[in-house]
Amino acid sequence: MKQARSDLQPRFDKYADSYESELSSALAVSGEGSEFYASERIRWLKRRLGRFANLHLNEVLDYGCGIGGSSPILLEVLCPKEVIGVDVSPRSIDVARARFASSQLKFFTASEYVPDGSVDLVYCNGVFHHIPPARRSAALDWIRSVLRPGALFAMWENNPWNPGTRYIMSRCAFDDDAITITPSSARTTLRRAGFEVIEVTFRFLFPRALSALRPLEPIVSGMPLGGQYQVLSRKPIA
Repeated sequence: MKQARSDLQPRFDKYADSYESELSSALAVSGEGSEFYASERIRWLKRRLGRFANLHLNEVLDYGCGIGGSSPILLEVLCPKEVIGVDVSPRSIDVARARFASSQLKFFTASEYVPDGSVDLVYCNGVFHHIPPARRSAALDWIRSVLRPGALFAMWENNPWNPGTRYIMSRCAFDDDAITITPSSARTTLRRAGFEVIEVTFRFLFPRALSALRPLEPIVSGMPLGGQYQVLSRKPIA
């Protein structure tokens, strides 16, 4: 794939008004829309958070929130007191605010939001393959600065080992700059950035045509087969 560009702000300003249609077009081959995948990602995250008996979510940050489609799902499914969406694209934030802003859903550009180390969970989907490799460490440092000690980071990325994923990305207009990240590389990058990696799990193995087989997905979630993977990690307490 082409080398990732550094001008992410104008790039995603350009696609803010057509993001949903572009993504729907790319995903059409799977038989599902973007809302299905967003909901399933967050419901899977909730399931994986079940191991943390004393986890209380006050603030959840949606890193690279784009036009905000995942933020209300985070609020509905995880039930935090507040979800904060942050993105480099001012136009995307304008769209997110117009569609979803409320007392519990707030949206900021990256230049507007000031980290204060109070966030309990950062959620991120499909962002890091747009960040040039040389800048990924700085992005992870910023995420660590947002989190309180012991808080969690749920990083979702597209699985380059899945041929269906590679095909869908090849059809997506705003993924033409993407540099995909293998699960092993993601794990290593997070550890080097000072995160404690808890687990890597895989989802979205079966398209809609094979949806009858989807109950099997949790059983094989530890195998690198699904179209996306989640790396769940934690900011160390000390």
